[in-house]
Amino acid sequence: MSDQADVLRTKMSRSLYESQKLPSKIIAVASGKGGVGKSTFTLNFSLSLQKAGKKSLIIDLDVGMGNIDILLGRTSCYSIADMVNHELSIWSVIEKGPEGLSYISGGSGLEELFEMDFDKTEFFCRQIESLESEFDYIFFDMGAGLNSNSRHFLLSAHELFLITTPEPTSVTDAYGMIKFVHLNAPALPVYMVVNRVQSREDGEKTSRNLGEVTKRFLGKEIKMLAYVPEDKIVWKAVREQLPFVLSAPSSRTSYSVNQSARTYLAQGTFSREDDGTSVRSFLAKLKTFIKKQRG
Repeated sequence: MSDQADVLRTKMSRSLYESQKLPSKIIAVASGKGGVGKSTFTLNFSLSLQKAGKKSLIIDLDVGMGNIDILLGRTSCYSIADMVNHELSIWSVIEKGPEGLSYISGGSGLEELFEMDFDKTEFFCRQIESLESEFDYIFFDMGAGLNSNSRHFLLSAHELFLITTPEPTSVTDAYGMIKFVHLNAPALPVYMVVNRVQSREDGEKTSRNLGEVTKRFLGKEIKMLAYVPEDKIVWKAVREQLPFVLSAPSSRTSYSVNQSARTYLAQGTFSREDDGTSVRSFLAKLKTFIKKQRG
């Protein structure tokens, strides 16, 4: 009887723990064009969340340019493409980085990942679903631009972090991304990151101009997330394959990213109810977009 009581208490304790865990938030990080520092921001922002006590996972979905493991100076054994093509458990392809950060390499074969047949889609979805509530934040580091094969991942996310710079062509491409999102997933919240600004005023001007155009022509509000200053410490960190929030924690760039993470966390998180913000809701939207793509 004592053993049975212990087992029952263990089950009840586990059930209580599961009920208290919050859903994972899935965030797509994208840019209108390449070379704006998207992956570098994703990595350092995730580390800032990790240091704040929030478990984060980065899944590298940048076709042909996957580099999260390179930015960390690591060599990954497996990739997200390996998981699908060889039916590996997602837990076997997750790597551990600094501060306990989890990440999955993009590797080669991502084109096949985005062209999954029915069986592979179901397998992929089961693996992603197993992550529910295990991570506070799951980041999809997307490729630059609007790749026709990967856009359904972007549109299915709970939020979009859009990275731009003050450069006019970058801003124009960012607006194109917002327009696409508005037409295909109008309820998707968009957070703006203006990277490589010369001053706060430079960042504010860029975000204000883009916000006004977006509001006027699309009727869509975008939220400002961060102004990240141009700083040689970033280039040094990339060369040394060390995230700057760890290698140069006192730099103004690290302060900017850490502050944006604190502000973001202060906005709150999901409720425990499945109100469209769970991994299951993400997968439901993903399957719908994939089905439409197949015709």
